[in-house]
Amino acid sequence: MKTTIRKCTLDDLQLLQQIGTETYNETYSHLNTPENMNEYLEQAFNIEQLTKELSNPSSTFIFQYVDDVLAGYLKLNEGDAQTYNVGDGAMEVERIYVRSLFHGRGLGKGLLETGIELAKERDKNEIWLGIWRKNKNAIDFHKKMGFEARGTYSIYIGDEEQTNYVMVKELK
Repeated sequence: MKTTIRKCTLDDLQLLQQIGTETYNETYSHLNTPENMNEYLEQAFNIEQLTKELSNPSSTFIFQYVDDVLAGYLKLNEGDAQTYNVGDGAMEVERIYVRSLFHGRGLGKGLLETGIELAKERDKNEIWLGIWRKNKNAIDFHKKMGFEARGTYSIYIGDEEQTNYVMVKELK
């Protein structure tokens, strides 16, 4: 299995939309109503929104390939691009998703390690992410990777308020 990563560009909009919608739907559709999922997916993964995010110099998207097949992706945010203010010197992992076909191969860990390395290269003190409180697998995985819960914040998926844990890993 040959794994490679590369930074996304505006030329990747269609691929980003496809994998973003697919992986989010795979991860959360069974926990949300179809109406709320559709509303969220249309809002978060429309071409205009993704163009805005990809064009933001404070956000970085990384694609991960297995044998030249797009398997997963990572979105990192710095500064005012972050969805929650953890503190100065922090970097956010806003999205980290691997297609279900590729689960169980350590790809999520590899993507997260890529994000941690980028945060260190950019002299960040900590890296953090929000994890829905109902996503026990993700919470357990990130605890194993050295993240600790440090509060909560809410997001809306359609008309449903959902609480995310703020999980933080110290880098210095």
